[in-house]
Amino acid sequence: MTDNLQFSERPGLNRRRLFQALAVALGASKWSVVVAQSPAGVVREVRGSVFADANGQHRSLDFSSPIFANDHLGTGAGARLMVLLGKDTTLRLGENARLVVDRFLVNAGGELRLESGAVLFDRPPGSPPAKMQIRNPYGLIAVRGTRFFAGPSNGVFGVFVEHGVVNVLAGRGRVTVRAGEGTNIARPGARPTVPAPWGEPRIRAAYESVH
Repeated sequence: MTDNLQFSERPGLNRRRLFQALAVALGASKWSVVVAQSPAGVVREVRGSVFADANGQHRSLDFSSPIFANDHLGTGAGARLMVLLGKDTTLRLGENARLVVDRFLVNAGGELRLESGAVLFDRPPGSPPAKMQIRNPYGLIAVRGTRFFAGPSNGVFGVFVEHGVVNVLAGRGRVTVRAGEGTNIARPGARPTVPAPWGEPRIRAAYESVH
């Protein structure tokens, strides 16, 4: 009798455990979907034709459009785009730019990929520490809380720091660029030049290309 009772309870117990496991799995799945769909940022300014491509879908961007991880952002001729990532990180893209938000976690940092064009990165002093990297065909820019320009300038790829510090790695070379300094990379695979001050005309032209 005892054996029969134990045998009859086990299937019910197993079913309950199965239902509980399914509920947990479904809950985790729903949570994953929510996380995957949570925006990494939002559009703050738009001029001209700007868009985002992701998962085979093409979206035109307007003011307040959400930006997601894995978005491929693009601008057309004469266009400008300003995006706020998280609470503190601002990106300004110039015309004919392509930038990929590879990953981004609010207040933790992330990775961006600048495939073409120019970007102005701004993370104001006093913001929480966050590790940010920007990869491009010329090398890698490791970012600390700062404001800097990166993109075409005077016929080369230039990086200019307005405030803060960035490390530029390219062609097996590495330089640390501080406020008021810039470095040049002549071509993919070339080393960055020794950081030096940029003249006012060059700084103005760089900023005008993203505003």
